[in-house]
Amino acid sequence: MHILLTRPLEDCSEMILKFKSLGHQVSHLPLLSIDKINYDQIDFSNYEGIIFTSANAVKFLNLKQIDKKIFCFCVGNATEKKARDSGFQNVITAEGSVNNLKELVLQNFNQKHGGLIYVSGELVSTDLDQQLIKEGYKIDRVINYKTTHNQKFDEKFVTDLKLNIPDMVYIYSQNSAQSFLNFIKINQSENLWMNTNLMCIGEKTSSILNEIKWKKIFLFNPGEEEFLLYKI
Repeated sequence: MHILLTRPLEDCSEMILKFKSLGHQVSHLPLLSIDKINYDQIDFSNYEGIIFTSANAVKFLNLKQIDKKIFCFCVGNATEKKARDSGFQNVITAEGSVNNLKELVLQNFNQKHGGLIYVSGELVSTDLDQQLIKEGYKIDRVINYKTTHNQKFDEKFVTDLKLNIPDMVYIYSQNSAQSFLNFIKINQSENLWMNTNLMCIGEKTSSILNEIKWKKIFLFNPGEEEFLLYKI
């Protein structure tokens, strides 16, 4: 089976090796670049809870001065894994959506406990901090990384990909979906994907690519990539 992975190499290198070890052909198309943004020093003792909406938010945060017993709210499994691997002990995880994450905070964190700090990228699909402020929470937002769309790809790679369209494509975010849609249109390959299974995190992500005809669209959570191989 031919599989196309679209995350930055450092985020999918293990998966590339895993799929190859299972005998699959793997192509890598890094749709996005993730870069750290410097931020002002934070006194984490002012906060009783921390919110992460991506694993990159954990990755690019200076964790040395944080009490790892702080209430830690994560949007999904991949973010939870990164938080636990970074030492956070009191982790509560949503099911991959910011709306679910908001409900978790409302249900598990009393406003009287103190302030929250929300760590995120520059672009977010939902203004979670503003929604929680309307609910009466004291919350500050810290932006510690930015996402940019890769525009240039090796011409030979693109030509080879069009001649050997993948059987499966994994898309992990709305940003990635938009970038992939742009890639398809720029390279005039809109009609080449009808035998490809599209794997997306969340309906909002998949909806961006609905104008392309796919064999089938599957929704998944991070960590289920190998499991999906056996569903098609």
